[in-house]
Amino acid sequence: MVIKNQSYHIPLRFVIILNLKIFHSIDSFGCSKKTVVTLGTFDGVHIGHQKIVQQLLSSAQQSDCESVILTFFPHPRMVLQDQSEIRLLNSIQERTELLEKTGLNHLIIHPFDKAFSRLTAEEFVKDILVDRLNIQKIVIGYDHRFGRNRTADIHDLIDFGHQYGFDVEQISAQQIEAVSVSSTKIRTALIDGHIALANQYLGYHYQLSGTVVHGRKLGRTLGFPTANIAIDVDYKLIPKKGVYIVQSTIEGQSVFGMMNIGTKPTLDGQELSVEVYYLDFEGDLYDKKITVSMLDYMRDELKFDSIDALKKAIQNDLTYTRNYLKNHL
Repeated sequence: MVIKNQSYHIPLRFVIILNLKIFHSIDSFGCSKKTVVTLGTFDGVHIGHQKIVQQLLSSAQQSDCESVILTFFPHPRMVLQDQSEIRLLNSIQERTELLEKTGLNHLIIHPFDKAFSRLTAEEFVKDILVDRLNIQKIVIGYDHRFGRNRTADIHDLIDFGHQYGFDVEQISAQQIEAVSVSSTKIRTALIDGHIALANQYLGYHYQLSGTVVHGRKLGRTLGFPTANIAIDVDYKLIPKKGVYIVQSTIEGQSVFGMMNIGTKPTLDGQELSVEVYYLDFEGDLYDKKITVSMLDYMRDELKFDSIDALKKAIQNDLTYTRNYLKNHL
């Protein structure tokens, strides 16, 4: 494997402190110290989520407690809404890796099912927060709702805190609105091809991960051999069809390239594929796991009148990509 002429770099978005303990059920969690807890799906671990985590960590440190995030998988909408077609910003593995970089002490990924959704608000507080998580404080948004049918709100939680002896630290409307971001906004940006906006909301580059598989090898015949990537999970959101500027880390080195998401209409393709042509790269990637970070959107996928027109467009894309990398990284 040869990687040539790499002079670009990607800025680090997180401070990496790997001390996280991961539990795949509330039942397996154990901690002798008191805890400060927050909960939610945390899909995307975007800048709004990061603000909540920072507040959680600061509060836990001040209280000499352990910091805990309780999250759920599958996503509640996958369980509670029939034929839900929600696509997530992160696989559960990606979500875990992002939270691992924050300095969090404990991450609980609890299996969400209909039985869990039927817990009353008091059952959730008493049986989960108090008895299982040894809670001293919960950090939660002002608009958080919980319990069966989401009937309880922040005022009920404060009342339960008085009853069971824990504090409630509220994230105000002003704090949340100052961030002005949500997982839904990010999904919309990705579907519309606004990858730079999505990355701004995320605080890092949106990623697709998968295994390099054998395709039709049509890129090779065009002079641009591509890595055809089978995405790891079927619930991952695939952004708008088109051509993107991307980056991967291969054997510890940054490699940049162009990614096409689409059906290759000029070549009479039918199935959606994700393919990457890496710049200044030689090597066999078949059967290797690849993570692609999406830097920017270049253009729509188009159907050209001829193969020569397609080749010319790809060459123009290559020129654009090199200029982009030179000017932006």
